[in-house]
Amino acid sequence: MTHPSSDERAPSFWRSRFAFGWLVLAAVAGWFLWAEHRAHLLGALPYVILLACPLMHVFMHRGHHGHHGAPPGDAGPSPRDRGEPS
Repeated sequence: MTHPSSDERAPSFWRSRFAFGWLVLAAVAGWFLWAEHRAHLLGALPYVILLACPLMHVFMHRGHHGHHGAPPGDAGPSPRDRGEPS
């Protein structure tokens, strides 16, 4: 009984005929899904864009924590801290 050496490993999945067949099948299925359902997908696009607004608000402001102002007495960085000449 012989064992394959480290140089004779099995080919990776992505380089096999099986993977190529699955990729071709997925491409054909994707094309037919796009061709048959294009009107439905493009019709929902404006709603998807509108629904993205609250998500952008949440992720860009990290919730409502970003709306709080500076604490009282904090005038922000001085001109020297900002790199401006005094």
